[in-house]
Amino acid sequence: MLQSIRDGSRSWGAKIIIGVMVAAMALFGIESLFGLFGSDPDEVASVNGQPIMRQQVELGVQRALRSGQVPPEQERALRSDMLDQLITQELLSQYAEEGGFAVSEEQLDQLIVSLPEFHDQDGRFSAEVFRNRLAGAGYTPLSFRQELRVDIQRQHLQQGLAFSDFSLPNEQERLAELQRQERSLRYVVLDGDDVEADINVSEDDLQAYYDAHQERYERPEQVRLEYVIVDRQAMAEGRDVDEEALRDAWREQNRDADRQVSHIMITFGDERTRDEAQEMAETARQALDSGESFADTALRYSDDTASAEEGGDLGVISRGFFGDSFDEAAFSLEEGDVSQPVELDNAFHIIQVTDIQGPTFEEQRDELAREVALSDVDDEFNQRVQQLIDESFAADDLQSVAESIGLTLNESDWLARDDEAEGVLSEPGVMSAAFSNDVLEEGYNSEVIELDQDRRMVLRIAEQRDATLLPLDEVREEVEISVAAEQQQQALREEAQSLISELQAGEELDVDWLEANNVSRQADTTVPQTIVQEAFRMPRPDEGESVYRAVELPQGVAVVALDSVSDGEIDEQMETFVSQMAEQLRAQSVLQGLVDDLRSDADIEQ
Repeated sequence: MLQSIRDGSRSWGAKIIIGVMVAAMALFGIESLFGLFGSDPDEVASVNGQPIMRQQVELGVQRALRSGQVPPEQERALRSDMLDQLITQELLSQYAEEGGFAVSEEQLDQLIVSLPEFHDQDGRFSAEVFRNRLAGAGYTPLSFRQELRVDIQRQHLQQGLAFSDFSLPNEQERLAELQRQERSLRYVVLDGDDVEADINVSEDDLQAYYDAHQERYERPEQVRLEYVIVDRQAMAEGRDVDEEALRDAWREQNRDADRQVSHIMITFGDERTRDEAQEMAETARQALDSGESFADTALRYSDDTASAEEGGDLGVISRGFFGDSFDEAAFSLEEGDVSQPVELDNAFHIIQVTDIQGPTFEEQRDELAREVALSDVDDEFNQRVQQLIDESFAADDLQSVAESIGLTLNESDWLARDDEAEGVLSEPGVMSAAFSNDVLEEGYNSEVIELDQDRRMVLRIAEQRDATLLPLDEVREEVEISVAAEQQQQALREEAQSLISELQAGEELDVDWLEANNVSRQADTTVPQTIVQEAFRMPRPDEGESVYRAVELPQGVAVVALDSVSDGEIDEQMETFVSQMAEQLRAQSVLQGLVDDLRSDADIEQ
């Protein structure tokens, strides 16, 4: 039901149901759906006396994490953002209520009966579907109506603010003109080869740069981890596997593979009795046992003369071609094996498999050995995982857990929350577990982390160190490099300004200009985007003249000459899009202004 609601709806009711069901189930299990709104979790904030509960924050956080839009390592920052968002929503709801943004019972009724998730197969509102879906989401009809009422009030407020602000026709026309404008320019990039900078890094320079950029030399909060892993594949390595078990596994994998077969068919009915046919089939089988070739035996005994002339060959068959009895014999044989007589459709068949359409036993031996070994350690693996769950939950360390279960205690280097960890520590969920409240703040062992189907991990904090400013002596080399680069960049700035002064004085420069004609704001171009953006900020040059500007680049400084500005061709689709975006930005600005004002006057406690 949840998937059908998600796939089929975009309405208010569906969004509420989906959000509550997915997040509540993920966080607290299915039981939470039936008690979600009756619970009383800790209050984390209040807005003008109206509480915001911890559970509201956690629901939003887990919904965002499971959507994939936010990486797990940003969970702590996300929790703060989610609380801030809930405060904003509460402020807007209170403002809407005070401003008389009312939603009548009749309006709610009309909206609810129009929601497609509450319709039956005939497309009509069904009270039974309505009750069942609300119950499944942990709502009563009353609580659902209240949630819906608040959301509609908030949406009406936002729409009203958006429609209250608008652009005049001449403003829209001016925006369109700016949007389609094109500019022709020249530029030259100066780098370290263009100046002979006098790089002299003094102790005062180092200290001044270090003091001005201390945020660059802060070591973030770091932890060193201990962890243990139960690894099914490691347990299976080197395990002795019985040859017959390998053969059985190979037969099982290839039991339905197409195969080429030959047969000797001895019929009964008109010319011979069943007993006579069975006796002849057994005689033919004895001939094969005595060393006679299958082809010769088929020529002597088989009533299927067409196949007998081909050594009894029936070609490649799939399971089901000749019925269950034939399949049972043919698909239980290995390549080269010959069956005992099989009775089928008034005849006895002796079957030989001459080829199996698939990898041979020897080709699959190594893979089969791994699979059989993994299967053999399943029970031991599950027992170890359960032991890991039980012992790590109660233990105050991991060393004793590792020794008890026979695992290796691993240790990591120092890691920060946003570091790109390596190896097993880079697996999804590992770093978020390491920096979770239970592990980082409370000092507990983590819950068992499922890395994949064959590996389970538990970790804990071995050491922790707070964020701190590294002393200058420890980062001296890094600071020296930065100061030297800054002095180099300053020399390039001065050279660029010198060139601009010469150009403005009318002098001709011996430089290799790169030209870019009729460049628009959005068009693809080889010109660095930083230069394009700056070119559209430069004033329009007089006819036949140019204006000049120095533009900072990541590596170097560019001298830009803006030669001309022209009106581009009208693109109605693009202009409509830009106009709509401008209106949206204007509406967002108005709404943000209201939110800022409400926050400044509100009594908010966190």
